[in-house]
Amino acid sequence: MSRITITGTGVVSPAGWGVPALREFLAAGKPVEPEFLERTTAGGEVVRTPIAKVPALTDRSLLPKSPRLRRASSVGKFSAAAVLEALGQEKFDSVVRGELRLGVICSMMNGCVNYSNRFYGEVLADPKVASPILFPETVYNAPASHISAVTNSTAPNDTIIGDGAEFFIALDLAAEWLGRGDCDAVVIVAPEEADWLSAEALGYYDSRMLAAEGAAAVLLERDGDGPQLLAVPDGVSYALEPDRGKAFARLWSELDVDADALWVDGRNGVPRLDAAEESVHWSGPRVSTRKLLGEAMGASAAIQFVAAVDALEQGAADQAVVTSVGGNQGVGGCVLQRR
Repeated sequence: MSRITITGTGVVSPAGWGVPALREFLAAGKPVEPEFLERTTAGGEVVRTPIAKVPALTDRSLLPKSPRLRRASSVGKFSAAAVLEALGQEKFDSVVRGELRLGVICSMMNGCVNYSNRFYGEVLADPKVASPILFPETVYNAPASHISAVTNSTAPNDTIIGDGAEFFIALDLAAEWLGRGDCDAVVIVAPEEADWLSAEALGYYDSRMLAAEGAAAVLLERDGDGPQLLAVPDGVSYALEPDRGKAFARLWSELDVDADALWVDGRNGVPRLDAAEESVHWSGPRVSTRKLLGEAMGASAAIQFVAAVDALEQGAADQAVVTSVGGNQGVGGCVLQRR
C-alpha cells in the first residue's frame, strides 16, 4: 500500500520569507511585533488596528519569474513564493516541462480582500473608472489560478473555502487525488493577506487576537522521501457536535497520538477560544505558532503543519500532531511520522 509523504514545504509569514526564517523565529520564542493598519471613518475618526504583517520582499529570486504575478496582490505573491519553496527549482521546472503532473489545492478563509476592496470601492465611487484589470484578482480562485498558470500545470486545480480548520479537508482531498492517480504530486497552499476589515472583525471575537497574514505550502507525493502523513481523520462538524470541547475530544480520540509526539496546536492565547485544546492532558512537547505569529485565519493551520514537518526533518521528534479548532465549521487534525 502506498504512503502519502510530504516531500516539500514552503512558507511566508510574519517571521519572514521561507522555512528557515520560521524555524529561527519559533526557536527564539518571542511574539511578533505588530504593525498597525489605519483607516478613517466617515466621521473623520482614525481607527488603528494591530496586525502581524509579512516583511517586505527583498530577494526577488524567492518569487517565480512570470508576468502573471505582476498584477497579483499580496495573497497571490505569498502563494507563489510558498509553492516555489515547497517544490524547489528542479521540480518546479519539471512541472513546467510537463514531466510532473501537479495538482493544485488552495485553502483559504478570507481570500483576495485587498483588490476586492479597491475594485468595489471604485465601483461605488464612480463605476466609469473602476479598473477591469483588478476584477480577476477579486475572486477566491485567483491564487490557485496563478499557481497553475505559472507552473504550466493542466492537472486538477481546486479552491476550497472554510474556517481555520479547512486545511485538513485539503489534505484529505490531496490524498484522494493521489490515490486515484489523478496527478503525480499535489501542492496545497493556504494564503491570507492583511486587510482592515478582517483584522477588525477578529477583534469582535476578542480584542487580544492579533490578525496576521502569510501563506504556507506543502507538497504531497506517494512513497516519496519525506515524513509520512499517517492519519487525517474526518473533521468533526459543529453541525453534528456544536460543543467545541466535545467536538475536539471526538477528533482527538481518533488521532491515536504517541505520548512523546510533538503537538503543534492551534491555540492563539485567548482562553475562551483555546479551551478545547487546553482540555487535553498533555505532557509531551507542544508548540503554539499562533501565539507567536498571530491569527492568520485560513493560513494558520498550514503554517502549523509546516512547523511540524520541519521539526520532524530537524530530528526534534519522531511523530507530530497538528490540530485546529475552527471558528464556525468544525475541528480538524492530522498525525505525521518521521521517515
